[in-house]
Amino acid sequence: MKPVEIYTTPICGFCHAAKRLLTQKGVSFTEIDVLTDPSRKGEMIERANGKRTVPQIFVGETHVGGCDELYALDRAGKLDPLLAA
Repeated sequence: MKPVEIYTTPICGFCHAAKRLLTQKGVSFTEIDVLTDPSRKGEMIERANGKRTVPQIFVGETHVGGCDELYALDRAGKLDPLLAA
């Protein structure tokens, strides 16, 4: 399984929803809290091609996007193959 990284803040409902989906699928992930470690926000923005909102989710080197994109991939049946590839 590819490594999953998710940039979050603790006050973001979309972040909690994205983490919940990953957890339900049994996916372990590295959470990077940009509120408690603001120095990582610039890194997130650069990796996410200028996107500034959280969550920003990466599967391996693939930028998935945010919570809506993660759920859309799952509904389309494309999340599991992306995780396993």
